Amino acid sequence: MGFSLIILVGLLGVLAIILFKNPIIQGLGTNNKLVNQLKHKAWIQNQWLCGAFLFFVNAVLFFSTGLILYGITFLSIPFIHLGVMIMAVILSVIFWSSVNLAWEGEKKKRLMMAGVGSSFYLILSAIFIYRLVTLEPSYPGEDTFMAAIGMMFGIIVTSVAFLTCFIMTGSKRKVA
Repeated sequence: MGFSLIILVGLLGVLAIILFKNPIIQGLGTNNKLVNQLKHKAWIQNQWLCGAFLFFVNAVLFFSTGLILYGITFLSIPFIHLGVMIMAVILSVIFWSSVNLAWEGEKKKRLMMAGVGSSFYLILSAIFIYRLVTLEPSYPGEDTFMAAIGMMFGIIVTSVAFLTCFIMTGSKRKVA
């Protein structure tokens, strides 16, 4: 199974999440423990505080996933990293859906909250783009091809995460 197939399957999975976001959000339910805990916090209805909270949780999820993936490199268990990445996506979607259900503000403020919260991934995309553009060999004759591939994967992953987070938290849920 090549990297192109993995990227294609991942992008199709995220596209399915975006297309079926309303059933996913409604499937989580408003009686969910996390949703109820968030609803009872006064700061959750402030678009800046909620966006900052979303930014912080996105950072924690991203860096903890990165740390776990780094730790897995010392194991010789094949394909376990794919399970970790799938679990990270599932946890992120559950959290974004919970924020969507807990938010009860107007549309403009919802979009500002989603923009602030998902900007973590936009900043990471910009960092990866900058690193790709300024990529130079550390010593004469070093091949930077694999580093460039890694940067491109980073750009794809963070851009898709930005769009998914923005759409999942910024769109108004449909009342069933």
